[in-house]
Amino acid sequence: MNTWLKPSQVLFLPEASDYIASSAEESFALAQSPECGNFISVLQQEAKEESMHINVGIHEMASQHRLKNSLVWIDDKGIIAQNYQKVHLFDVEIKDGPILQESKNVEPGQIILPPFDTPVGRVGLAICFDLRFPEISLALRRQNADVITYPSAFTVPTGRAHWESLLRARAIETQSYVIAAAQGGPHNDKRRSYGHSMIVNPWGEVVVELGGEYTEPQIVTADIDLALVAKIRREMPLLRRTDIYPVV
Repeated sequence: MNTWLKPSQVLFLPEASDYIASSAEESFALAQSPECGNFISVLQQEAKEESMHINVGIHEMASQHRLKNSLVWIDDKGIIAQNYQKVHLFDVEIKDGPILQESKNVEPGQIILPPFDTPVGRVGLAICFDLRFPEISLALRRQNADVITYPSAFTVPTGRAHWESLLRARAIETQSYVIAAAQGGPHNDKRRSYGHSMIVNPWGEVVVELGGEYTEPQIVTADIDLALVAKIRREMPLLRRTDIYPVV
């Protein structure tokens, strides 16, 4: 249910909220700039002042030649409490579309962070292209995630084809809320993102959705109903046959 009548407890922001660069050289320069450090510092201060948790995608330096595509959780005290590094990198060539090779400049993460307690339930972190791999969401569900995040900057062709279908599938198979804050519109002369930020409930229903072209930042709100999560899991139990296939 949409509501503006009470303060929000968590703000979910997209993948790469600090910047999307048009070249590797620009990306490294921006990642090392004081502005990027200040970006997180400001969010930490805002989280503390507003007593609000913030989930935001950023770039970090991994080495001289590699970046991290990171998703940090800033708690209501302004402390970075979680830091997930994107596991699945986006290497793709779209016919008559963009050629993107994230692995050229980004170091892949090596772990799935366990879900953690928040005011909106136990949250599991994933980023964008991770959405195409159900193993990561199933692993988070096995560890009792109530909410799985997919902050993203989907391309327009892949977004039109699969964005909503994948988000709803991940919600249905994990019986969890899926929250996907998404970049939308043009970033530069080489890059445009699909948008359509979305929250899906554990029954696979789209609770709220934004449009695709954001001429200015937009925010949508929704309640996370943990009683609904419990009800669906109780009434539609998914009893896995781990005696005949591996535990994920």
